[in-house]
Amino acid sequence: MNVRIHPEWRELLQEEFDAPYFSSLVEFVRGEYATTKVYPTGANIFRALDLCPPSEVKVVIIGQDPYHGEGQANGLCFSVDEGIQFPPSLRNIFKEIASDLGKPIPTSGDLVRWAEQGVLLLNSTLTVRAHQAASHAGHGWEQFTDAVVRNLTQRREGIVYMLWGNYAQRKGAIVDSERNLVLRCAHPSPLSAHNGFFGSRHFSQANTYLAAHGLSPIEW
Repeated sequence: MNVRIHPEWRELLQEEFDAPYFSSLVEFVRGEYATTKVYPTGANIFRALDLCPPSEVKVVIIGQDPYHGEGQANGLCFSVDEGIQFPPSLRNIFKEIASDLGKPIPTSGDLVRWAEQGVLLLNSTLTVRAHQAASHAGHGWEQFTDAVVRNLTQRREGIVYMLWGNYAQRKGAIVDSERNLVLRCAHPSPLSAHNGFFGSRHFSQANTYLAAHGLSPIEW
């Protein structure tokens, strides 16, 4: 399995890679890829960490599970490859950006363009069995991605954390809100977007904060 991860993250997370739980996780994930259909492709498991090294993170968006439909998951939370129909949550994210910043809905749902600007698009669980939501939950991924957030918040400040929904808010609870901008609202899912995601203006708030800290805003 050709796994790619940025050297900065590899060094920062070496203690996790060496931990017994991670060995068990690797064994489980390899077995799943060998015997059933799993998303994303093996090369994209750590794509969020490969495209956005810790020294360049400006914004963190936390998702829960990769998309489990055919051709959807590409290693970045909420993102799909060019040409793939927008899942409902992603469509609602683009609607909020349009309302907040006056930007047109894009033609592509590929959020690589965000990752390359310093947006860490981190799912809590980095793999999933096809058509079985949360099928890889509870095997160690959550402990690993907790370590990603913990390492960031210990070593960096001035980062915008967008915590959408209760799950992301629990995962981001360790973030120091005095040293970072922590934005919380409902999840962009159609089930909850009208309960506070729409109208949250997280994207303009993020850019205002970044500019105030001498950083270039994100081209959402």
